[in-house]
Amino acid sequence: MSNEERDPQVQTLDPGEPCRDVEVLLPRAVPLGGPRAMPVSRTLPQRKRSLVGAWCFLDHYGPDDVSETGGMRVPRHPHTGLATVSWLFSGEIDHLDSGGNAARVVPGELNLMIAGRGITHQEISTAETTTLHGVQLWYALPDETRFSENAFRHYVPAPVSPAPGVSASVFIGDLAGSASPVDTRTPDLLGAELSLEAGASVVLDVRADFEHAVLAESGDTRVNGTSVPHRALAYVPVGSDSLVIDAGDAPARIILLGGVPLGEQIVMWWNFVGRSHDEIVEFRRRYQNELGFEPVGDNEDALFGAFPAGQPAPLPAPTLPNARLRPRE
Repeated sequence: MSNEERDPQVQTLDPGEPCRDVEVLLPRAVPLGGPRAMPVSRTLPQRKRSLVGAWCFLDHYGPDDVSETGGMRVPRHPHTGLATVSWLFSGEIDHLDSGGNAARVVPGELNLMIAGRGITHQEISTAETTTLHGVQLWYALPDETRFSENAFRHYVPAPVSPAPGVSASVFIGDLAGSASPVDTRTPDLLGAELSLEAGASVVLDVRADFEHAVLAESGDTRVNGTSVPHRALAYVPVGSDSLVIDAGDAPARIILLGGVPLGEQIVMWWNFVGRSHDEIVEFRRRYQNELGFEPVGDNEDALFGAFPAGQPAPLPAPTLPNARLRPRE
């Protein structure tokens, strides 16, 4: 599928001319967790746009007073066909997964979990955390790697300064002369945090075959001349080889995502990414059987892996909707 077929709004621009056709996606509030649910702002997916490149999920949370919200407490749950990116601004989270990985997620450090054919994990904020603030990102694995084995990667990017008063930490892909070495198993992706001093501006050279999304993380900002309110996401289609980002009267922090359009239809439900309704049904059945929620008594090979003892009880999968799940693109 060509970029033009996927999005009729693709423009032909002169070199260096920023795209002015910026779409602003507003967040919706979603409770995450149990009785003391932690509130998050979700900008991907939504009805009008499901993907930016391969990025298919963006939750933004905090800064939250953990004494009021209870922090993050997400017990063991499954993933297939995707990768998760945990990126914090404040607080700490303990990650544990069925691939044998245990990690402390801290601000400014990438923790990437590639689910591949299947994995389970839990995320629980530490007892020492008083304020929790960050983003949780997912990207869909392409068909060629989505059934590969699971993996975990950690990387600490060194900040670079692409303009006066501007700092960038590139955790996936390359930007402003900084390149992440992390193998994502999804080619042509970009993920970065940018911090701008009050009144600062930066012109970023980007790939014209990428579509981009800019999260106004800390407050209002401007992207290619378009105002983007706090917690909203600015979408810039394929065709622009530059992004102009301006801070207002206060410092601004943004999350910049980008990538070549995936070009594949996905079916996304709960924590699974597949290609059809029937695949999702099978992923759910395997998870429910393997963890004993709905045992069927067969001897299937484990899809989601063993988990250390003594952890909180895992989450059962929700009931599937009555209607067939429809693909997104």
